[in-house]
Amino acid sequence: MAEIIALSCGEPAGIGPELAAKAWTNLRHELCFAYIGSPKHLPPGLPTRVIPTLAGAPAVMPHALPVIEVTFPGNSRPGAPDPADAPSVIAAIEHAVALTQAGEAMALTTAPIHKQALIDGAGFAYPGHTEFLAALSGDPSARAVMLLASDALRVVPATIHIPLAEVASALTPALLEETIRITATAMTQDFGLTAPRIALAGLNPHAGEGGKIGTDEQDWIEALAEKLRAEGLALTGPLPADTMFHAAARARYDVAVAMYHDQALIPAKTLAFDRAVNVTLGLPFIRTSPDHGTAFDIAGKGIATPRSLIEALRMARDMARQRSAHGPD
Repeated sequence: MAEIIALSCGEPAGIGPELAAKAWTNLRHELCFAYIGSPKHLPPGLPTRVIPTLAGAPAVMPHALPVIEVTFPGNSRPGAPDPADAPSVIAAIEHAVALTQAGEAMALTTAPIHKQALIDGAGFAYPGHTEFLAALSGDPSARAVMLLASDALRVVPATIHIPLAEVASALTPALLEETIRITATAMTQDFGLTAPRIALAGLNPHAGEGGKIGTDEQDWIEALAEKLRAEGLALTGPLPADTMFHAAARARYDVAVAMYHDQALIPAKTLAFDRAVNVTLGLPFIRTSPDHGTAFDIAGKGIATPRSLIEALRMARDMARQRSAHGPD
């Protein structure tokens, strides 16, 4: 398989196009990626070349950004999405996934989407990018797991895009066990850790404090953790979430599993806001993404930092290489 990454364009009115341009400038002699979208959204003056297939990307990459063209009928401009372009944003993601699943690309990296724009323009029916990619995988049993990864922290939320009031009912033993197992497999398969150390957060403050502040830990979380430890997983917890993320605590594990979205993403974004990478585990293909949104307020101003996208592209390459070296389980 050629070492080419498919980069879906995301929302063209956001910062995605200018970040793709900056990533090309920084990475064109280091790795190869192709922009799946419309060249009309890319910054003026950027060298680009439309290619018919990904096979042509390596020869083009040092001189111009390779583009697999997707037609956009609308008039999106920086900071102002056009609903007419929403179906094309979705089509670009679908095409990038298809290229990756066909083996033409080694991995998928996605630029940020804007869910409201997709809902308004195309009736987008998924809570987020992660869930849409799970549906596109073609595997009805696939469950996408979100990992936020940086040099400071790797953390997985067991529940993702649901209201806080629904977390306790959604967080079942089966879901948490599956999340931990998918995380452990990915740490070995995609990150090269032979015996990953996993820290498990409690659901309640102070991990329930012996049942004084919630009993979920006593009722079932501790028993599940003990079961997985007995199988050989290097799992600690449930631990109080408020003391899990300082530097000394992070040195004791390779990845943390949190119980809900903000419990995971607040420390991840605080520690590494402009360099964290969003990785989707549990899919039959590798997907990474920058850990930020479309930033309409600064789109087109040339001030957006490409660091998270650059790290996402590098991580996609490294994960693909590691998965290839690891081989099938």
